[in-house]
Amino acid sequence: MGGKKVDRFVSRFSLALFLLLFSASAVSADQESQAFDLQAIEKPRILAKAKSYLSEKPRTVTADLCERSEGDAHDFYSEGDYWWPNPEDPDGPYIRKDGETNPANFIAHRQSMIRLSELTGTLVSAYLITEEEKYARQAVAHLRAWFVKPKTRMRPSLLYGQAIKGKYTGRSIGIIDTLHLVEVARGAKILCSSPSFKLADQKVVKAWFGDYLHWINSHEYGLKEKLHPNNHGVCWSLQASAFADLVGNEEVLSWVRGQFKTVYLSGMMDEQGRFPAELKRTKPYGYSLFVMDAMAGVAQIASSKKEDLWNYSTTDGKSMAKGMAFIYPFIIDKKSWPLKPDVMYWEDWPVRHPSLLFSGVRFGKPAYLDAWERLEADPQTYEVLRNLPLRHPLLWVSPT
Repeated sequence: MGGKKVDRFVSRFSLALFLLLFSASAVSADQESQAFDLQAIEKPRILAKAKSYLSEKPRTVTADLCERSEGDAHDFYSEGDYWWPNPEDPDGPYIRKDGETNPANFIAHRQSMIRLSELTGTLVSAYLITEEEKYARQAVAHLRAWFVKPKTRMRPSLLYGQAIKGKYTGRSIGIIDTLHLVEVARGAKILCSSPSFKLADQKVVKAWFGDYLHWINSHEYGLKEKLHPNNHGVCWSLQASAFADLVGNEEVLSWVRGQFKTVYLSGMMDEQGRFPAELKRTKPYGYSLFVMDAMAGVAQIASSKKEDLWNYSTTDGKSMAKGMAFIYPFIIDKKSWPLKPDVMYWEDWPVRHPSLLFSGVRFGKPAYLDAWERLEADPQTYEVLRNLPLRHPLLWVSPT
């Protein structure tokens, strides 16, 4: 075979091989995307719940008042989880038992806020699936009760969160209790396209979230929590991102992006993708899952076209991908966790963690998506719900 014929043969063979490989790759990618249909996965459970929620009445903080609260009916109130009566001084100040929740604590306001998040998230998800206004109307009714109506609305501050008997009427770390307003804010943003959410109500709801965002970014409690060197700081940013995204506060979003890069990844994560501050706790497994979910939420909300937090890496290789690479093996095989089991709720984790879903989508990891789909979608344990603020993926991930 002559030189020119050989060249032509090689060229044609190379082109054919390239087209074959490209075609196979495209088919494979298409098959993967078709194999994971988020809306198809979510639709049955969302619609079943949403239909039952159409008759649920709003219940805000004004429905329950704790006699130990220094606030009034419109103030959110909660008590420090790990604080107990002192056996040596039963009527004196409480003492701390890390990781051990006091069952006698007042939790009614937390439960009502978790319920708001569940109802709003489910109803808005159903609205996205069906475009039926009945779901939007019901979600708006809850928004109006919590943030618009004078008799039932919550005050946009948190002076009395995580109080401790005999010590504090409220604390900065109480701000983490409003983590369940993240999906409420997201739901409100989506509902702005619905005729059921009147412009007058939109204005008041956005003003409420704008006021609360200002409070957590100016009051001494908020400023302290903002810089807290563990999951509390990340959760401040998760809330601030969601509220800023709703009201259009780019200054706050920009600050969060900087904090994510220079503090959460660079300072709080180690070279193996772990968060040492969480590993020191008596519930290191649960806290490690929790902080990664919060990090994923921040990355999902605060990322911009110019600053993609999902794909950002520090000079020494710390990134969201590294964090997920660390925790993933212990999600699919909890028995391999190298530390002692958590002192409480060890059997209740893992569940459908948003970090698995978001990372699976952003990094093209079918194994993450498969693991997410196989886990519990609707946990019932209160402590798990309290530490799982992002439970409605259709609010965050486009089904297409």
